[in-house]
Amino acid sequence: MKIREVVAYGNYFQDFLEALPVKVQNKIFKIIEAVEILERVPQQYLKSISGAKGLFEVRIQLGSDIWRVFCFFENERLVILLNGFIKKTQKTPKEEIKLAMDLMKRYYDDKSRR
Repeated sequence: MKIREVVAYGNYFQDFLEALPVKVQNKIFKIIEAVEILERVPQQYLKSISGAKGLFEVRIQLGSDIWRVFCFFENERLVILLNGFIKKTQKTPKEEIKLAMDLMKRYYDDKSRR
């Protein structure tokens, strides 16, 4: 049974996903499913980004390769997926965090106009 609903904002997540091999896509779907059904999602799958209020990253690892998908919660039951990237360094790139924060702001701006 789903505890949360996960949706994507714009085409950012979809564009990222479609560029990945099917094996990686399947792993991402499994982790997103865990976010949907687990009451407490382990930090290995979902972690907040320090210094970026309200921003989280869905964490995907397959072998030695690592991917991240930014997201945020709108109320406790809706998770909004934003941009994703291939992680190549220890620290999350600041430009990726900035893009995610800009997308989150754009989401709320769009919502307030409706």
